[in-house]
Amino acid sequence: MENRSLRRRVYERAMRALLYVSAGITCALLIFLIGYIFYRGIPNLSWNLVSSQSSYLKNTIGILPNILNTLYIILVAMVVVLPLGVGAAIYLTEYATSRRISAVIEFATESLAGIPSIIFGLVGMLIFVQKLNLQYGILSGGLTLVIMILPTIVRTTQESLKTVPQSYREGALALGSGKWHMVRTVVLPGAVDGIVTGCILAVGRIVGESAALLFTAGFGLVLNGFWTSLHSSSATLTVALYVYASERGETGVAFGIAAILLLLTLLINLSANLVGRKLKK
Repeated sequence: MENRSLRRRVYERAMRALLYVSAGITCALLIFLIGYIFYRGIPNLSWNLVSSQSSYLKNTIGILPNILNTLYIILVAMVVVLPLGVGAAIYLTEYATSRRISAVIEFATESLAGIPSIIFGLVGMLIFVQKLNLQYGILSGGLTLVIMILPTIVRTTQESLKTVPQSYREGALALGSGKWHMVRTVVLPGAVDGIVTGCILAVGRIVGESAALLFTAGFGLVLNGFWTSLHSSSATLTVALYVYASERGETGVAFGIAAILLLLTLLINLSANLVGRKLKK
């Protein structure tokens, strides 16, 4: 018995040490990557870089069009995906009576989440750009991203709706509330924290996506208005990073864009944590 308990203690300590080592390596790699990108990128940032557009005549580089295109594509994607994702989650959680149909829909959303983004780009190019003739631009890229982030919105909303106690629903119905009135006034307010968190995570994926946008949004680095950019080639920050790093050899500019993207990602994750904690209170 003593030998067995000794071996168990040794095993537990070894596993705990292995866990600490793994966690330390992960944190060290994360700190190294963040520090290296900031070290290479921040010295290359300037007001002229972020507030102007590229000009061949002046031999200058500016990423203002790419920043605006990133904001445009976030707006387009979220306006389309929010009603679809939240509506699908409400149907699956509150209205669906057939378990077979619900299982099929859930399987489809989970399958979408596992498909590589480059496949979404090719499909988006074939459907939105060629078949529907929407041309390369923010609209085609945004619709492609809608398909990509739809599973995130659906699953996070579903899980949030399931956390609302069943007694709340029963109490509202017992007081004479209709089904939709109950969902709108009782269930959705109770699940809003998870919905907002899912939206912020979806925005984070939009900001970091490049493979799908290469085939749908295009490589354009020209400053366009919102309506013009919907149907004209418009590169987001991630696409611009790819262009400057691989095709133009502007490594300094690429690291500067990477630093901006990293800052945006950190801000999005911080916002998700703050919003989640505030709404829970």
